[in-house]
Amino acid sequence: MSAAKFEQIGQALREGVRFAVLGHVRPDGDALGSQLALGLSLKQLGKDVRIWNEEGMLEKYSFLPNANLLTKPPAEPEDVDVAIALDTAIQNRLGNSLPAVRSAKVWINIDHHPSNPGYGDLVYIDPKSPATGQILFELIKSEKLPIDAAIAENLYVAISTDTGSFQYPNTTARTFEIAAELVRAGVDVGRVSQLTYENYPRRRVELLRDLLGTMRFDANDRVASFSLSLATAKRLGVLPEDNEGLIDHLRAIRGVIVAVFFEELADGKVRVSMRSKSEKVNVCAICEKFGGGGHVLAAGARVRGSLAEVERKILEEVRDVVGRNS
Repeated sequence: MSAAKFEQIGQALREGVRFAVLGHVRPDGDALGSQLALGLSLKQLGKDVRIWNEEGMLEKYSFLPNANLLTKPPAEPEDVDVAIALDTAIQNRLGNSLPAVRSAKVWINIDHHPSNPGYGDLVYIDPKSPATGQILFELIKSEKLPIDAAIAENLYVAISTDTGSFQYPNTTARTFEIAAELVRAGVDVGRVSQLTYENYPRRRVELLRDLLGTMRFDANDRVASFSLSLATAKRLGVLPEDNEGLIDHLRAIRGVIVAVFFEELADGKVRVSMRSKSEKVNVCAICEKFGGGGHVLAAGARVRGSLAEVERKILEEVRDVVGRNS
């Protein structure tokens, strides 16, 4: 089945001339690495390629090969033959990249989120894949698309970041086999890992110190959470990207099953991130109740209300689910 779908997607990639490669708002390493990897492969096929993300390239991932090619979408829409949404469970999560595509003969949707409803003309969703970057590697190999050291490094970062540096339960033997192939293709693991995991700005550590000051525990210490207010974010001068991965400090606590991070946003909503250490506690199902989604062990939502209101509603639901399933 995957071979047939890959063949259809590969045909669209070869036949199209003008492409827009898109990823979700508040991008992570999987989204940005996947966008650059596929965009670079298409460029080597001689295609006219735009690589757009609402946020542009994040400072923390600016080391990625050809990072400068990933830009914010233009104010005026552009015509393309093929629009490709990568790692984006819900189409409106493409943000202002979506209206930047005026017309597309074909929409391709490649993702690994189980909550993806399957929008688009050509759809490949594999919830068992730990990263969209892993799906793209399989697509590139299956369809004999171009791959070089730069593409390999972008794919490696995509896979490494979405597997928690190959530590999460979704990491498979195939994941390690692909990583080995990417190393053979030119990835310098030591250099890339240092740039990815040991290259944070001081403000991020200052933010962590502040967040730990708000840390609280519920459900007999099986639920841990912390919160970031707009006032604190402004005082510390942090960027939205500085939050990525900080929730792992809560998940790493012995006995904690669910970790929750609340981030107050300027639009009257609160961004909620959840992580679970047990498949019995499906945080995707919890987040879907609040209009979000994601994976069984990692999910999120944006919930309207004050920080205190959203904390109360979410933690009440989490306590209930943890109480019934652990």
